[in-house]
This record gives sequence, structure tokens and C-alpha cells, in this order.
Amino acid sequence: MTMLDTLIDEPADALRLDSVRKVYGTADNPVTALDGVSLTVRPGTFTAVMGPSGSGKSTLLQLAAGLDEPTDGNVFVAGTPMSGSETQLTKLRRQRVGFVFQQFNLLPALSVLQNVLLPLRLAGRMVDVDAAKGILERVGLSDRLGHRPAELSGGQQQRVAVARALVMNPTAIFADEPTGALDSKSAAEVLALLQEAVRRFGQTVVMVTHDPIAAAHADSVLFLADGRIVGRLEHPTAEAVAERMTHFSNASAHRLSGVGGE
Repeated sequence: MTMLDTLIDEPADALRLDSVRKVYGTADNPVTALDGVSLTVRPGTFTAVMGPSGSGKSTLLQLAAGLDEPTDGNVFVAGTPMSGSETQLTKLRRQRVGFVFQQFNLLPALSVLQNVLLPLRLAGRMVDVDAAKGILERVGLSDRLGHRPAELSGGQQQRVAVARALVMNPTAIFADEPTGALDSKSAAEVLALLQEAVRRFGQTVVMVTHDPIAAAHADSVLFLADGRIVGRLEHPTAEAVAERMTHFSNASAHRLSGVGGE
């Protein structure tokens, strides 16, 4: 089955959140991280999520990826509800979701190739070594297959993490500040890889970032504040994203000053 066939067979939405709320804390002291968020993400698109500190963007990513469950509302990945027991959620994540984290999360004792193949082994899926090597060639690491993570630069390690996500051919790749630990050159290379995954191979990428330059690589940017979606920017530029973020930051500071905050 080709990537195109897969996209045709799947529901129109790669990701859907319906009135999702997430409340932490106790009944006496609840903290609402997400407050009735609804959104859809279509297959083959690149979405960035931005917002001030405490806006709920990391919580949104965790719920969308099945790493946590909402207090209210529903999350669907390719039409499948991301709910159930931890065993069921683990299975869904392995089938549907790819992850790219800020700190790479590679196993230091395994080689580059072994790290990329690990998700397939954990999921009990057929291990196609040639396919994994092909993905590593695409991310520019065909000459690093036997290296350990400690022998790679930060940018190279993050490219391994991207390859590890791609090898599962997931419905969606969730990236949490994927360039936060990288220099500008390495960051640009990783963002170009994520763009290629979307443009050339039909992947769906949802990325949380604080960096307007990183967000400008996406097709659209969702802005969160106080646990709610407060804006969306199509075809973003770094300048337009920075201007919008300045507006939200100023609004947050104004609200804090009104309740005695510094």
C-alpha cells in the first residue's frame, strides 16, 4: 500500500479534539490547563502551536499524543479515540503516533540504526532494516549507522529522532520543542526535515515551539492563551508570528497586573 492509499483510506482528520478540558490539582484548588479546546488537523499538514508560558500548549500536545487523557472531551487520531487503559493507549501510540522531543531521548547503548529500529521491535512489527537505512539516508546519516548517540552532534541526534518517528509511518508526528536544544544551523536542518516529511511523504506534524523562526516553517500556527485557542495564522512568517506573540504576552502581563501580579 502506498502513502497515498493510506491517506485516502483514513478519515479526513489526522487529529481532532472535541471540547477538550484538562484540569489538574484538587477539587479545592483546581488548575485548568485546557479549557474546552476544539480543533482539527488535516493529513499532510504542518501545524505549530505557540503561546505564553502556562498557556496549555504542552498539555495539548500530551493529550493529542495519548500521553495523558482529558478531564472532559475527546481526542481522535485518524478517527480512533485516544482513550482506554494504559495498555490500550500504549498500543494506540505505537500504531498511530511518532514523537520528537527536545532532549532526543535516544538510548545511549544502542547504535543509530538500533535506535531507529527500536519502535518497530517494541510494537512487534516487522523490522525492515533496508527501509530504516533508507530513512537514515534521507536524513543525512547513512554514514553514521553504527555510531552511538554520544558520538553525534546535537543536530545529528535530533535527526536520528526524526528518523525514529518516520520509520513507524505514523498518522501524526508530535514534536515538543524539537529545536530547543540546537544551534541555529542544526535547528534549520531539523525543521527542513520535518517540512520534507510533510511535503514529500504526506506526514502530519504538530509542533510545540516558542521560536517564531521555527513556527514559520509550518503551514499554520495555533495560538493558545489561558488554555484556549485565541488565534490562528496561515502561511506564517517569523515577523508575523513574533508580532502576534508580543500581543499575547502583553495581554497576559496586563491581566496579571490587574490581579496584583508583578
